[in-house]
Amino acid sequence: MRRLIVCALILIWIFPASTPVSAEESLSTPIHLIFAGDILLDGFVGDQIAQFGVNYPFVKVAPMLKKADMSFANLETPVSTRGNPSNKSFVFRSEPKTLKGLVYAGIDGVSLANNHILDYGKTAMLDTLLHLDTYKIGHTGAGKNSIQAFAPYVKTIQGKKIAVLGVSRVLSDSSWYAGSNHAGAASAYTMEPMLSEIKKSSKVNDFTVVYIHWNQEFKDYPENYARTMAKKIIDSGADMIVGAHSHCLMGVEFYKHKPIYYSLGNFVFNRSTRGGDKTLISMLVNIEIKGSEVTGQITPVKIIRGQPSFMDDIYNKETIKTLNKLSYNAKIDAQGVVSEE
Repeated sequence: MRRLIVCALILIWIFPASTPVSAEESLSTPIHLIFAGDILLDGFVGDQIAQFGVNYPFVKVAPMLKKADMSFANLETPVSTRGNPSNKSFVFRSEPKTLKGLVYAGIDGVSLANNHILDYGKTAMLDTLLHLDTYKIGHTGAGKNSIQAFAPYVKTIQGKKIAVLGVSRVLSDSSWYAGSNHAGAASAYTMEPMLSEIKKSSKVNDFTVVYIHWNQEFKDYPENYARTMAKKIIDSGADMIVGAHSHCLMGVEFYKHKPIYYSLGNFVFNRSTRGGDKTLISMLVNIEIKGSEVTGQITPVKIIRGQPSFMDDIYNKETIKTLNKLSYNAKIDAQGVVSEE
């Protein structure tokens, strides 16, 4: 017996056990999140909805969105029948019933921090919040004051609090900024209160995503300010950054091993004559969280007649090739899995 014990001890010494895995990590089911880009339910898309119904824009992608524990996007329009148009080149407003399409698609929440949420003034913006609440669609990024505007959307999944905080660095002017007694959007033109709100979220939530409207339209690379700001956002506690507004894809960068997706491009949108066909190239970002491990995977999408659609291997390969060219210290493999170089 003593000889058997000695042999066992020798074997343990020669072949040590692998790194211990906590009970929580070994037993937990992965949390699956999906992020999409800009959604517009007016203009050409609005005409398609009028002809084919509110579900039309999402028919091809809804099955994937519904499978996720949380699906999230940027809503690039106020939802209201009221208000007066702003004095700007492009103004949008969507009918409340169009939100039924988001419900059908399984979209849990949206960011409202963008350069169109106040296209029809504060009345229409505040109506948007009420209509989203009616359809039980979460929201962040705009509100009756800065406290509401900067409040993240939070969903508890398998006991974990997943937070998304919407902010915008693209707003028409300072009258659009939410203030202590002023309705508007969550502004990222100044670091505060944005960074403090991110710190607050990171302390009370398990995973914090900052969904930010930034950079220039139709450009392939982020502005210098965006790369600097992204690092400050992560230093403040964000676990991930998702960008929008450029209407085309931008690359990926890692900072402190945390991903920055500079732009997901359009998702449900009109084709832009200024941006051309690249405004029809889109993607979904799939995030899997298992314990302390976070994995990202890109699913290429193409917008066809206002409808995001999955494509063939040739399109996917070309889109991933483009993303690799645009990325910094990140690599996307043939299956779309994103890793840090």
